[in-house]
Amino acid sequence: MSEQQAYYIPPSSKLPFAMAVTMLTLIFGAATTVNPKLGPFGENSYLILLTGFLMMWTTMFFWFSQVIKENNDGLNNNMLNNSYYYGMAWFIFSEVMFFFAFFLALGYIRNFAVPWLGGEGEKAITNMLWPGFEATWPVMQTPDQSLFQGPKENMNFPGFANVGHWLPFWNTLCLVTSSGTITIAEHALKKGNRTTFKFWMVMTLILGFTFVYLQGLEYYEAYDHMGLTLGAGIYGTTFFLLTGFHGFHVIIGTIFLAVCLFRSMKGHSTPTHHFGFEAAAWYWHFVDVVWLFLFAAIYIWGS
Repeated sequence: MSEQQAYYIPPSSKLPFAMAVTMLTLIFGAATTVNPKLGPFGENSYLILLTGFLMMWTTMFFWFSQVIKENNDGLNNNMLNNSYYYGMAWFIFSEVMFFFAFFLALGYIRNFAVPWLGGEGEKAITNMLWPGFEATWPVMQTPDQSLFQGPKENMNFPGFANVGHWLPFWNTLCLVTSSGTITIAEHALKKGNRTTFKFWMVMTLILGFTFVYLQGLEYYEAYDHMGLTLGAGIYGTTFFLLTGFHGFHVIIGTIFLAVCLFRSMKGHSTPTHHFGFEAAAWYWHFVDVVWLFLFAAIYIWGS
């Protein structure tokens, strides 16, 4: 008969409620920043968004600190550790469904909604709304240019002759390479080689920060030189929603990895006990794979 293990039950905490309030603030701030007319603060709505981010980082700091302390105090057993693995797996699955919904919406827009407005397909009668509209992708001329000015240029693949000056190519190279560097770091940690682990973690972080920097540079080019904005019709909206949400996930993943590196410097992670790093590595591989699909759907498909 197997020996029963005591299951540690954490004390009651206000942190889940604090995170719920935080997410509500963050979502409201994001919505009113994009459309200031929705909120009472007008053009200053971005302050709500910044407050939401500050609340999120603060809540995560205290929550993660509590979990790390419980782990270091030896309160976690095999059953609880397994629940962490299951929880992380379900979390990543929910993220997969999140991005799947975005890709599904993009496919619907490109294959059905835009062609219908252009007079194609079984619902071509919708072309009567804007008789002069021509269905193309990317949509450079919106149905009503007086309301939504279309972009001057698009982000499509410029051809192999110009790929060296194309920021999405370098972004892709950064993330694909970072999947390799974090895998090397994981193998080093399992072998107990902390020096090698820290080196490759630093390299992964550099690649992550480089991706975020290049994404910001791409957004600057889009807004300042290409006329590609959130208000530039359905193409601008889908471009910034997909790449923006993914970029946000990259930032979160980079922070996770930075925390793992800091913890390893304090001797927290061991070759046999390093779930925090494993969870961060899973998440990082996830954002890398999502980027490959996003890269194909946004930048390559229809070029």
